[in-house]
Parts: sequence; structure tokens; C-alpha cells
Amino acid sequence: MKEISKELEEKLFSEAEKMMQRSYIPYSGFAVGAALLAKNGTIYTGCNIENAAFTPSNCAERTAFFKAVSEGVKEFDAIAILGGKDRKVSDLCTPCGVCRQVMAEFCKPDDFLILMRDGKGNVQKQLLSELLPSSFGPGNLL
Repeated sequence: MKEISKELEEKLFSEAEKMMQRSYIPYSGFAVGAALLAKNGTIYTGCNIENAAFTPSNCAERTAFFKAVSEGVKEFDAIAILGGKDRKVSDLCTPCGVCRQVMAEFCKPDDFLILMRDGKGNVQKQLLSELLPSSFGPGNLL
């Protein structure tokens, strides 16, 4: 499995936790923060942003990816994701299916690490290929 340093892992989780506090969650009360590590070492952050119509809402992970891509960055190593009710980290927060598909657009499934941590400090690490097996990506359209 791909590894990153413990220090970098903690920095990613710290940034993700800061982003949970910025979440706009008037409807669900469930905050999610994400910290995306680009191959160039830059960290792009995101929070979930809800909307009264629900479908225009955006997840933290996609917010981070879209920020990075809008700045011309399209290569990534890892993402840390935290989530929970009332802005407190609780259970592991895995990326939704739409976010997994966005990750597959920009990341090599066997080389992109997804870090999740629960409120007790237990960390789960998975490759994108484990969370989205047999994914559909840019290569399928060539």
C-alpha cells in the first residue's frame, strides 16, 4: 500500500478538521472536511456546502478537487476525510460514489490513498481501487 509520512498524515487530518468548521450544513448538520495532497506537495482543502434544493450541494472532497483543478493542478497523491454531526469527528467518513468517480477522473486508482479517521483516532487507509473497483475513467473513452 502507498504510504505517506505520519507527520504529513497528521497535517492532512488537521487541515480536514479545520475545514469541517467551515462547512455550510443548515439542513443535515453533518460536517465534512477534506484535505487533498497534490503531487507537487500543495494541499487543497474543501468543506461540504449544502443547498435547500439538495442536488446543488457539493461534498468536501469534490470542493477540494475542483479548487485544485481550477488552479491547473491535476495530479494527486492522497486525501484525508473527516466527518460528523455538529462539527465533531465521529465515525469514519468515506467518500460518496460521486466523489469516488471524481477521484477516478484525476487519480490512478492503485496509486491514490484515501485516509479516514474516526472520533477515537482510529485511522483507515484505502486505495481508490479498493473503494471503487472496476472504475470507469478517462481510459474507457479512448
